[in-house]
Amino acid sequence: MTLLSEVKFACLDTETTGLSAKGGGKICEIAVSVSQNGQRLEEFSTLLNPGMPMHPDVIAIHGITNEMVKNAPVFADILPRLLTLLDGCVLVAHNAEFDLSFLRTETQSCGLNWPDYPVLDTLKLARKNGCFPRNNLTAIATTLGINAAGAHRAMADVYMMEKVLYSFLHQFVRYGVDTLEELQQYQNKRHQSLVLGLSLLS
Repeated sequence: MTLLSEVKFACLDTETTGLSAKGGGKICEIAVSVSQNGQRLEEFSTLLNPGMPMHPDVIAIHGITNEMVKNAPVFADILPRLLTLLDGCVLVAHNAEFDLSFLRTETQSCGLNWPDYPVLDTLKLARKNGCFPRNNLTAIATTLGINAAGAHRAMADVYMMEKVLYSFLHQFVRYGVDTLEELQQYQNKRHQSLVLGLSLLS
């Protein structure tokens, strides 16, 4: 069993050119923050050149323009740095399968397989254990009193997610959840005894 205080959490977010990696979407920005026991250890963020023009509708969401990514590195350039950073970490993302689908596809395009990191999904944790009015990251953060400024840019979302994660962990510990293995169970089935979100404001 691994105590939560011993875990290195790597909160990760991507911004993309579309809604589906299988549909040809690419990553145009990635950000990671690694922390342990609430202390940030290392972070990494970069725009990426997706090798394709972005539709105006996508640009309207994240604000990343074709001009901004024109001279940015491609995913293959930053993959070694990313893998080194994530080594030994538990990966944390909000709606993790979305980000993972892009990371798997991009990594495969480099001739490698995306490693099988342990994953925590703050969306699953919120749905199974919370009572939020909505379960998107901004709504959860706002309910918890966390600043949601800059939403939809990768590092801003990572900082927000990191604060949401540790807010959740604080509540889980109060209910006797102090190992990674127990926390993983809490994201996969509903636990009626643990209520987050609006109850924190009462």
